[in-house]
Amino acid sequence: MADTPFPLPSTETVIKGARTYARDLAERVIATFLQAFVGALVLTQPLDLHMWQSAAVAGVAAAGALLKGLVARWRDVTHSASLAKGV
Repeated sequence: MADTPFPLPSTETVIKGARTYARDLAERVIATFLQAFVGALVLTQPLDLHMWQSAAVAGVAAAGALLKGLVARWRDVTHSASLAKGV
C-alpha cells in the first residue's frame, strides 16, 4: 500500500511532546503565581490588603498564564506554551 497522505508521528513523539508542553505550561503558571504573589504582598501595606487577597490576585494572574498557554497550544501545534513563533 502507498504511503498515507498524512503521515502520523510515532506514539513516543506524541507522548514526549505532550510531556514537554505540560512541564513548560506548569512552570510558567507557577512562576507567574509566585511573581504576582510577591508583587501583591508588596502592595498589602499601602493598599490595606490582606495576605489572602494578595493570593487571590496572584491566582488570577496564574489563571491568565494558564489560559495564555492553552491558547498558544491551540493556535499553533508546538511543544511550548509560548505565543512566540519557533519556541
